[in-house]
Amino acid sequence: MERVDLIPPPGGADAAAPDDVGDLADAYAAAPLLNCLLREVARPLPGREGVHRLPGGDRLLRVRGGRRPTAPEVYTPRGWHRLDHTELVKLVAEELRRHTGLANHELPAEMSDSRDAVAAILTARARATPPEDPYLLSEQSLVTGHPHHPAPKARGGGPVAGWLPYAPEAHARFPLVLLGLREDTVVEEGDTSALDALGEPPPGYRLLPAHPWQLDLTARDLAPAFADGRLIRLGTTASPVWPTAAIRTVYAPERDLFLKFSLDVRITNDVRRLWRHDLLRLRRTDAATSRAFAGVTAAWLTDRGYRTAGFAFEELAVLVRDGLRGHLLPGATPFLAAGLAEGFTGSPLDGATDPARWWEAYLRQMVPPVLGAFARHGVVVEAHLQNSLVACDADGAPVQALFRDAEGVKLLPEVSRAAGWERLVYCLVVNHLVEVAGALAERHAGVDPWPAVRRELARHDLPEVAALLTAPTLPAKTNLLLRWTGADGADARYRPLPNPLLTGG
Repeated sequence: MERVDLIPPPGGADAAAPDDVGDLADAYAAAPLLNCLLREVARPLPGREGVHRLPGGDRLLRVRGGRRPTAPEVYTPRGWHRLDHTELVKLVAEELRRHTGLANHELPAEMSDSRDAVAAILTARARATPPEDPYLLSEQSLVTGHPHHPAPKARGGGPVAGWLPYAPEAHARFPLVLLGLREDTVVEEGDTSALDALGEPPPGYRLLPAHPWQLDLTARDLAPAFADGRLIRLGTTASPVWPTAAIRTVYAPERDLFLKFSLDVRITNDVRRLWRHDLLRLRRTDAATSRAFAGVTAAWLTDRGYRTAGFAFEELAVLVRDGLRGHLLPGATPFLAAGLAEGFTGSPLDGATDPARWWEAYLRQMVPPVLGAFARHGVVVEAHLQNSLVACDADGAPVQALFRDAEGVKLLPEVSRAAGWERLVYCLVVNHLVEVAGALAERHAGVDPWPAVRRELARHDLPEVAALLTAPTLPAKTNLLLRWTGADGADARYRPLPNPLLTGG
């Protein structure tokens, strides 16, 4: 009998035997790459389920599965040939060269790096102790990661030992390095007082926490500052922090505090620095978003301010973000939305006894605050899966939404209303609701999630909503083509995706 590699159900990856790691890594890494290829380049072959034509070379590709495609095969004169991950990367590269007329040697290496990173993560997870906190467990559940990116787990091509100790998917926790920053070199804006409580610097210095991975990456550039005393090492934090799904953002549970750092590593589309231009607009963007969320049940986790060194503005920047406890409704437990789509032990989506009602409650919490911020305040919240949390009551029912990351917020009229709405629809509907709806339908047979989405959207009196409900397509970001053509990481180019609001999914 032919074997088909399938991504295991939630929790299955953690129990993988060593001999299975290679096959599982192939399956995990192939799924998002195939999603990109099928969405952006290939075309379905009418009447042939799972078969697609690749226009670059006019070849046929066959896959199994739905939202996480598996078992890729290419048609040859000898029949269907099963592709391992190396062969899949080669096929994708050949198709994109023919399709775009451009060569790219960097992205195939990232695809392979992503697969190897998954293998290292799976091996580490098998012997790691997961967090007991269900919120942290949801943040550290993303073995697949971005479901429509060609290399979601690439870590810059560096050695595993350099990044694995800081990987959320490997259930990492670690202390931050505490630096003393000479006072005359400090640059800061907003409320950074939480940083001063992390330790005691000597006279003439201010405290600056640093991510140990970033210090390793920038060691050569920072060596002169350590040599002349602008920077000094003061040890580490007394308690470990937990990396969240964003990797460079960590949570300190004892202090209920999030800290976001620069990482000079390309993760998905961007090198993850805290860029100067984003930091300089942070206070205005965050203040506008905070006003948009005032007086509603949903919460905005405020980016309070940042501190850095004038001589290493982006490299050493640290952003201070609100924790959870001051925003959560009493008795509610938060979960990362991306974790619901990926799956983890104890997920409230999996445990819903009335999944249709659970989904209606989820939509009531998640959709109105995003549309309200846009309609009443001209704020475009980047409500994608990794920026959105849902808090559930003791029975697992959604009771509150929480959003984060002012860096991704767009304000009208800095962007046009049309561009802002397109970004909102991509983040909230395509990136977020499509994925959680797919997980719901996959885990609860017989549930059609889309009538409830239509009803929830129709409650909002926006001309854009009326058009959305009848539009033939939705905007889907083309991460594969963006990376292949070398577009700027902040670019957003879209291709039309059939609108599930018309067809019921």
